Amino acid sequence: MDPTIIIAIIFILIFSAIIHELAHGYTALYFGDPTAENSGRLTLNPISHLDFFGSIILPILSSLGGFLLAFAKPVPYNPLNFSHPKFSRKAQEALVAFAGPLSNIFLAIIFSIIFHILNFLEFSNPLTFEILEYSILINFILAIFNLIPVPPLDGSKILYYFLPTKNYLKFRNFFEKNTMIFFIILIAFIFFFPFIYKVAFFLLNILI
Repeated sequence: MDPTIIIAIIFILIFSAIIHELAHGYTALYFGDPTAENSGRLTLNPISHLDFFGSIILPILSSLGGFLLAFAKPVPYNPLNFSHPKFSRKAQEALVAFAGPLSNIFLAIIFSIIFHILNFLEFSNPLTFEILEYSILINFILAIFNLIPVPPLDGSKILYYFLPTKNYLKFRNFFEKNTMIFFIILIAFIFFFPFIYKVAFFLLNILI
């Protein structure tokens, strides 16, 4: 692979993961929780968002399996501070969780629009188009991966919203006490059955 593309992929992955976390932080702030802001996490500075396992170890391990996964350090938030009058606390937490994957879907669409504009203008640099394709693919992968309903991924917090109120805390406590076990099982499953990439490639083909 062209070194330029490798560098671009790393940059896009870091940038997209940061935007993902910023989406969580700003949505939480909109709902009345300043935790991310007070923690200095509402910034584009990558050092504030890099996670040792998710940003370094996981990409290395997943690349050995012929694919790439990564995540940034989760933005802290406190659901007890959510105070929007039109949404329940459970709904606000689910929306904060969904904001991250949604930001990646939005980025994928933006990159696809740029792809089509350049194509319409008959831009002739194939390297640029390849980087844009990777940009779309990476963001779809991040969105799909984070929507899987396994803690600590965003999908688990979205799942909590749909659980019956009487079972909500019981399920949540069970999942969060066994987060690492669930996550290891998830990574092993993805390693041997890379369904995320099939879905991401399918969406990529739709857009371009």
